[in-house]
Amino acid sequence: MNLTPLPIDTVESALSGLTALLDGAAPALLPVPARDPREAARLTNALGAGSPIDDRAALVVATSGTTGTPKGAMLTHEALLASASGTHERLGGAGQWLLAMPPHHVAGVQVMLRSLGAGYTPVGIDVAEGFAPSSLEDGMTRMTAPRRYVSLVPTQLIKVLADPAATAVLAEFDGVLIGGAACPPPVREAALAAGVRMVRTYGMSETCGGCVYDGLALPGVRVALDGDSRVWLGGATVALGYRGRPDHPAFARSGWFRTDDAGALSTEGVLSVTGRLDEAISTGGLTVLPQVVETALAGAPGVREVAVFGLPDPRLGQRVVAAVVGSATLDELRETVTATLDRTAAPREVFHVDELPRRGPGKIDRRALVERFGGR
Repeated sequence: MNLTPLPIDTVESALSGLTALLDGAAPALLPVPARDPREAARLTNALGAGSPIDDRAALVVATSGTTGTPKGAMLTHEALLASASGTHERLGGAGQWLLAMPPHHVAGVQVMLRSLGAGYTPVGIDVAEGFAPSSLEDGMTRMTAPRRYVSLVPTQLIKVLADPAATAVLAEFDGVLIGGAACPPPVREAALAAGVRMVRTYGMSETCGGCVYDGLALPGVRVALDGDSRVWLGGATVALGYRGRPDHPAFARSGWFRTDDAGALSTEGVLSVTGRLDEAISTGGLTVLPQVVETALAGAPGVREVAVFGLPDPRLGQRVVAAVVGSATLDELRETVTATLDRTAAPREVFHVDELPRRGPGKIDRRALVERFGGR
């Protein structure tokens, strides 16, 4: 069996391939963006499309490539079904899904697979030129199932909440998954106050997308922490491994995936993700997790969106800096952070930007920020 590219730009372009996948009648598929030939070619070449692959693989999903080199998570038919059934069990029943994100990413593919597995054709809205909150109403009117679901990233949710009409439509969905990046607490509170049935998800391509909902693992999924609080995910939804990288250390423990995230587990087994270990800032001999600082700044006056990152510093090794969409000054940011965190975590410099760079579905591209501001 060879790995076969599946160019996708709309729901309709994916239906036959994904239906065959669910029926066990398709070769291993590699979703690629039909409207971006350059990216499609990059993924096709990097992940060995057209060459033999493990017969157990049903789908190869490219990671978002923080290192610039994509890896392909090999997902089995059984893992994909476990993810879909676990999601519907947690949300209260099978239903129809609205696709509101790029269809070749794991979250987009999973939206379509869940809907098809439940017996409903997924409904799509075009996000090629960006997400328009007003498009939710059109998508909703085309849905026919008793239960209706949608998956969004936090930046999309923020846009929806700024539009009262779109917020009212979103509140009609029976479940709204929010994943791909951390959702600021004030945004979550505003969504819940508006009646949105929001569920925060945590997961990645290597786990068939989200596999921990509101801190609790889906059925068949296991969560563990190691000595440095690194999160490990195991069980039914974990990938076979990376395409062409049989000895990758992330899959060194059979049936488990080693993430780059730090977290904590409550006595009730609720997972809290505190930040990415590979994005930690080492400043003056101390470690600062950017996401912790961003949480402290979320919702502060003059802060619409914020990204915290480290820049080289001759005295400290790295200094903590922030890129802000909004008008907050450096003194205001530092005062907000030091109200709840050690002063080491307070930004020493602020850059005002019109928007934050993103990679994949909603994730902040800190590397782009370092490249942009590192020479200043």
